[in-house]
Amino acid sequence: MIVNQIDEQAPFTTADGSTIRSILDSTNAPVANQSLAEASLPAGNATDRHYHKESEEIYYIVSGTGTMELDGETTEVGPGDAILIPPGAWHQIKAGPEAEIRLLCCCSPPYSHDDTFFV
Repeated sequence: MIVNQIDEQAPFTTADGSTIRSILDSTNAPVANQSLAEASLPAGNATDRHYHKESEEIYYIVSGTGTMELDGETTEVGPGDAILIPPGAWHQIKAGPEAEIRLLCCCSPPYSHDDTFFV
């Protein structure tokens, strides 16, 4: 049985500019088809707008508020919101001005810097 504690995972910066801690992926478990990470952005900061050719993503907002843009459509997001990001969809999330935003990010296939593309 694999049980990973999020607080024991070292944070790193992804290709899009967010700070993540990988909870379960191929770097810390025998994961083959998906990855789960916690991402955070300081107040007022945003990821670089990007897309993934292969990975389908789900963002689940844990704390904070922000703005999610997906293929030109923008909406306000906050705790309890889950966002589906299909492969090939341009997207960007921005933290609100008052506090950092924290979210869980599930990717299938697993997140890879090589599958992150920019304008």
